Amino acid sequence: MELRVKNIKGKPYIFDACRMKWVAATPEEKVRQGFCAYLIDNRHYPAVCINNECVVEINNLKQRCDTLVYKQMTPIMLVEYKAPSVIIDKTVFEQVMRYNSQFHVPYIVVTNQSKTYCCKINYENMSYDFINEIPLWNDL
Repeated sequence: MELRVKNIKGKPYIFDACRMKWVAATPEEKVRQGFCAYLIDNRHYPAVCINNECVVEINNLKQRCDTLVYKQMTPIMLVEYKAPSVIIDKTVFEQVMRYNSQFHVPYIVVTNQSKTYCCKINYENMSYDFINEIPLWNDL
């Protein structure tokens, strides 16, 4: 999937194929669109199963998680994006785990484009393992 970019009133926008709309091309948004294209093109995820900017309520506050991937109407992967200039540290993982307290997905991904971390969570053992690759759609 080729990323589509255009200027609207002098500002760069990028097309979000999952939301089917043009969004401001911020550094974080460019990471999101590149990663979603990777999921669709290389890992064979259907675009209709990728939900960008989904609302989650935590402690009676509405927040937005970056991407939630569904399979058979069940959330299976939560993705948090950061701009390329942002270092992925403990606070980023804490943020995505707060979101996951609402979803209990088996896969967590954090990426800033240059570094991508994927964890498989084992809820029975209350543990997680970092895995080397984003799972293929058929392996989820």
